[in-house]
Amino acid sequence: MNRNLEQPIPQGKYLPAVRNNDLIYTSGMTPRKAGKLIYTGKIRVTNPIDSHKDAVRLATLNALTAAQACLNEGECISVILQLSVFLNAEDEFVEHSKIADYASAVLMEKLDINCIGSRAAIGVASLPSNAPVEITLIAKVV
Repeated sequence: MNRNLEQPIPQGKYLPAVRNNDLIYTSGMTPRKAGKLIYTGKIRVTNPIDSHKDAVRLATLNALTAAQACLNEGECISVILQLSVFLNAEDEFVEHSKIADYASAVLMEKLDINCIGSRAAIGVASLPSNAPVEITLIAKVV
């Protein structure tokens, strides 16, 4: 397994990612560095969409890093079969897909333009530690 990447630090009793044959499932990743939540707060209608870009990018990179740590030498992630983007959004917020596009963009930048399979952008009432976003991935290994 690839242990050279700085792994996200779990905030509970779970693994950052687990592999079963050629599939990797990540735990929910929030915008943390070295275990510290960098971005907090609810996504509001009054906030510009791009104000959430950095938080989504960091959470997505954490999920990708967790997945890549499950790779053996010579392997790579060929496709993200499922990308789930959970948003700590106020009830009136309806631009979920636009914020989820930032997660897709990070993965396309790091993997390939055609790397995204299915995707869900889901508004929720709250997330752990008041994080604005949480990302999970299911990745296929080749």
